[in-house]
Amino acid sequence: METTKRNNIEHTSFNKLSIQISLDGLSFCILHAVTNEITALRHFQFDEVTNPLQLEKEVTHIFEQEASLLNQPFEAVTVSHINTLSTFVPKPLFSDKHLADYLKYNNKILPNDYITFDVVTNNDMVNVYIPYVNINNLFFEKYGAFHYKHFATILLENIFQSATTSEEATVYVHVQKTHFEIIVIQQKKLLFYNSFEYVSSEDFIYYLLFSLEQLQLNTNTLQLFFLGAIDKSDVLYTVTYTYVRHVDFLDKKYGFDFHESVTKPKSHHDFTLLTNF
Repeated sequence: METTKRNNIEHTSFNKLSIQISLDGLSFCILHAVTNEITALRHFQFDEVTNPLQLEKEVTHIFEQEASLLNQPFEAVTVSHINTLSTFVPKPLFSDKHLADYLKYNNKILPNDYITFDVVTNNDMVNVYIPYVNINNLFFEKYGAFHYKHFATILLENIFQSATTSEEATVYVHVQKTHFEIIVIQQKKLLFYNSFEYVSSEDFIYYLLFSLEQLQLNTNTLQLFFLGAIDKSDVLYTVTYTYVRHVDFLDKKYGFDFHESVTKPKSHHDFTLLTNF
């Protein structure tokens, strides 16, 4: 989705900005289009943000704190919204006249909620979701025109690029601070997608194993790839490996380098942030 106002800042920069926003935090990175290097990568965690108004205050504070990086013209700005207020609809069944109907069965919809959608570019689906409108307005005032998507759209588009045509189902688990996503792809088609909130490792493994059982997938033979905020030392990895035999991390190959001043993240970290240029 693209905002309609044109940026009135004269573009003298070759920098591109990717921002990822949720109630749990904000991350951003800057790509220099000429040197093809990530020149900045920042993460900010929010511990007590529970609504979009509190989120706006935190974002404003970050803009002030990181003014030297964020108060500059950008060639392009892309924003991804992280929340669970979304659902995927097969394109043949989709109509933009029924956006609220798609969401109301799984989410509480308020009368003044703004609902929009992304078309998944490499699959026959549409992602219907509620963005943080006040945050979009904030970026709109600061940068003018920019593109935004729901993070699940970016997640699926890039996983589809990595997926094979294997007849065996492949499971991808994207881990975040308070929720995680399970994506199951078979023969380059989406078999399953869902997002689960969790507090403990017991919550996590229950939802994961229950989903695999419902799909009748064999935990001794399936391949599971982790991505997002997880490493081998984490308890979520340990408990998963106890029940699932073939567990690995998705090895994403990026088409750019990292400047020597930027600590290069592991390839499965910051997956939706670094693929949203």
